[in-house]
Amino acid sequence: MRAVRDRLAPEYYEPVRLPPELSAFSAMPETLGPGSAAKVGILDLGYALRGDRTELVERYQKSPLEIMRPLYVDPELPGMAFTYVMATGGGIAQADRYRQDLRCGPGTQALFTTQAATKVYRMEQDYATQRVHLTADDGAYVEYLPDPLIPFAGARFHQSVVLSVDEKATVVYGETVTAGRIARGERHEYAVLSNDLEIRRPDGTLLAVDTLRLRPEGPGGVTGPGVFAGYDHVASLFVVSGQRPADEIADTLHRALTESQVLHGASVLPDDCGAWVRILAREQPRAAAAVRTAWDAVRRLLIGHPAPDLRKQ
Repeated sequence: MRAVRDRLAPEYYEPVRLPPELSAFSAMPETLGPGSAAKVGILDLGYALRGDRTELVERYQKSPLEIMRPLYVDPELPGMAFTYVMATGGGIAQADRYRQDLRCGPGTQALFTTQAATKVYRMEQDYATQRVHLTADDGAYVEYLPDPLIPFAGARFHQSVVLSVDEKATVVYGETVTAGRIARGERHEYAVLSNDLEIRRPDGTLLAVDTLRLRPEGPGGVTGPGVFAGYDHVASLFVVSGQRPADEIADTLHRALTESQVLHGASVLPDDCGAWVRILAREQPRAAAAVRTAWDAVRRLLIGHPAPDLRKQ
């Protein structure tokens, strides 16, 4: 049996490393504080191959994070489990601490997404965090494609993601960040946004790191060429796979977006463990379309099947 740690202990859900940009805001809120019953969201899910279908075999969830049972909605891959992550609170508030552990066993096929965009609300005290640990064992094919992160004015949020990918597994990981509530005229009015992504082998060997730090220092503080370049949406898609050469995956990503009305750049990951692409777009529909186009292209390359309809309408 797998040893289960105390999921409600702070060392389980608090980040291992918190950027100083966030720790500067550390404080005990006058409202519910970190560790309170409604402030710790936990998902701990395990998947295994049963016959020709991937099934959820281990499940622990604690509100405000929850899922419904996996769905099987891809006619091309009828055994692939689709899991929709939901937040019952409607968004991330100050002092929230979330953690997701998603374990995909040998030969599994799984897709994880969110029910809707993730809203990060204004914070007057403290900050909010999320830890994501995704494991893909031998022969697994896993996709993690959440909807965009939308930071409200005054938001303070840190996310740390660790992808543990077997040499014979594939993980397609995506993330999209907006400049704020664009329709309300909020652009880069959040306090701090940070994200740390680590890609590792099961033995802990570090393959790649991607770090994002956004802290506006005034109007237009993060709009320069190194970050948003005047655009409102930045998206990334990481493809960790040994099924095809890394340069072929990178070329596939680049070609797929050549006709898209977005800025983009694709390259191989360290040690040729895969490839990635970063996308800048002015409107959310274009960002979403570009991510889907890139996802569809690598899916056809790696497993010979198109991207399915995620059925969120």
